[in-house]
Amino acid sequence: MRGIILFYFGVLIPFLSLSQIQSNDTLRIASITHEIEGNRVTFGAKMPALNQIAGAPKAYYTYYWEFGDGNYSFKKNPTHTFNKPGNYKTKLWATNNYDNGKPPKSRPKSITISSNFDEASVENISPFVENEDLILKRNREPIPDQEMVLITSYKNNNNYASSGKLYLFYNDNQFKNDNFTIEDTRLHHGERIIPLEGISEVLGENDDQTLLASSSNSFLQNKTLFAQDTTKRRNLPLTLEESKALYRSYQVIAFDDMQPGEERNIFRTLRTTPEMIKDTSAIVTLRSVYVPDENFDNHTVKDTEMEIVTSHDPNKMSSNGWFMNYRFVRFKRLKFKIRFQNNGEGPANTIRLETDIPDMFDKSTLRIDGMYPDCPICPKEQEVNYSCLDTILQKDKIIFQFNKIYLPGSEQKNVEEIDSTKGFVKYSMKFAKDFHKKKTKSRTAIYFDKNEPIITNYATTRFMPGISIGAKAGYISTPELDNQREYFIGATLSPFKSYRAYYQAELMLSSGSYDELRNFETSTVNADGSRTVIQFSELNQFHNITVYAVPASLRYNFNNFFAMGTGLQLKMDMTSKNDQETTGQAFLLDGNGNLNPNPDLDSFETDRITNSLINTQAGIFIGMNLGTVRIGPSLGVRYVYNFDAPNSQIQLYGIWKF
Repeated sequence: MRGIILFYFGVLIPFLSLSQIQSNDTLRIASITHEIEGNRVTFGAKMPALNQIAGAPKAYYTYYWEFGDGNYSFKKNPTHTFNKPGNYKTKLWATNNYDNGKPPKSRPKSITISSNFDEASVENISPFVENEDLILKRNREPIPDQEMVLITSYKNNNNYASSGKLYLFYNDNQFKNDNFTIEDTRLHHGERIIPLEGISEVLGENDDQTLLASSSNSFLQNKTLFAQDTTKRRNLPLTLEESKALYRSYQVIAFDDMQPGEERNIFRTLRTTPEMIKDTSAIVTLRSVYVPDENFDNHTVKDTEMEIVTSHDPNKMSSNGWFMNYRFVRFKRLKFKIRFQNNGEGPANTIRLETDIPDMFDKSTLRIDGMYPDCPICPKEQEVNYSCLDTILQKDKIIFQFNKIYLPGSEQKNVEEIDSTKGFVKYSMKFAKDFHKKKTKSRTAIYFDKNEPIITNYATTRFMPGISIGAKAGYISTPELDNQREYFIGATLSPFKSYRAYYQAELMLSSGSYDELRNFETSTVNADGSRTVIQFSELNQFHNITVYAVPASLRYNFNNFFAMGTGLQLKMDMTSKNDQETTGQAFLLDGNGNLNPNPDLDSFETDRITNSLINTQAGIFIGMNLGTVRIGPSLGVRYVYNFDAPNSQIQLYGIWKF
């Protein structure tokens, strides 16, 4: 018995140990530490080891703290001053960069601040610049099935206390599945979450004179819908309707009695859904609308773009061309963004971005839409002594080069703000004159001074299939049938303007006729030993209404003007009318074997036979088209081999795809 017990312990203990190791690998804990001195608290964290991604720069953590009083920090070891006594729950979200594991979890730390402290020690450093009243930040880029925090900072720039609303719109309608769910909203100034009510009539721009809502019934009806800028707007109903058309989810928060110059923060934990677009170059957006005074229509709109990632890598390339409609992109500008980070121990003075450009883009339409470090564009063929961004167009790439800049390194001494080591270039281009409907892939080689390049992910562009409906008409020849004539009309369904291979379905209705002649005879013995022979000739004239269906055919466009295809064709006669004429000619066969006409027994009969849903056939075909085969008119020929007789069929037709 003792031996059996020892055996089980010997077997189970290693498995339990292995299970514990696996658990520690999958769940990493970051423990919060703190030191209190009066109302000032210095925070830190004991971090788990990093799992370095092979070939990537050195892995490191970035930090985001919430102190429980409506304030936050992105520092590694922040010191925060609380301005009121009480109990506060501090939270930490750490992000693992260049790391294979999941972000570490952290339990909130409860902090108690006594009433004995110096109020003069409270520090207020505003993140707002002049006339700015809305800021959106996040702690990390979205990864499917992980959480991120969205920070919304808003400020009352009015010279009086006001009440208003904050709208958050999320889950872009351009994507089939939801990208986010709101797990938690943390409010610290008496704000409240309310349902999105109907759009009310309010005054136009705040004139600092009238503070009452309008009671006019014609105000909105007479208002002209005009083009608006991207941040400050005056037509709130239009913005809300536009936002609801772009996003299918929203949250509304109301606030009251916000004092002049007061600044507040709202924190939301967003869970990225497992169904989130798992394309590492796709861009999703969030929109926040800030109404500083609910009595007036003027408001601020902020859109924030986020790149979907599979790991937290600051060096990345992304595009908004994840899923485009080919019909409408001819003159559209496609947007790209290259992000980079200096992970060195010293500053970078020259940063060179060598970006692949597929030939379907027109490089001459390049436009720089934003950059950091912010600097002017370098003049061509002229050397300058100031910071600038040089753009060099080559056959298959564009080179962006920051000259004479200062971008600190993340490992540089005295560098605490990790965001100061990051930069980006945003640019856009139009498509070339003759571009095809095909997927593209671009990536960037990033050079910091004379160091080896860092290669980004691929930024992918692709087109949604779209729908192309084609009108088709033609003639069918069946060589095995006599006096045959058949004409048809039909429609096709296929992806819009496919580049190479694609599937196509077809439905056709035809009207046809053909003749069928059948000869036979009967013979009877007469009483005198002679025979009566009647020779019959039966002429069948068929008139059919036929349905042809091609459930799926595989087609291939060799170029813009020539295509081939093959597939399965099904056939059924919906109605069949047979006008039958039977002529009988009688003869008397005598003992010598001679046939002598016997007109008295001649006959002539007519009949009409109708049937429906008969003569089903299945066959395979191969064919070709000449013309504008991707979109527009073309001519085609198709040979069909049916498995039942009549076996051969030739179709000549014209088709126009829309």
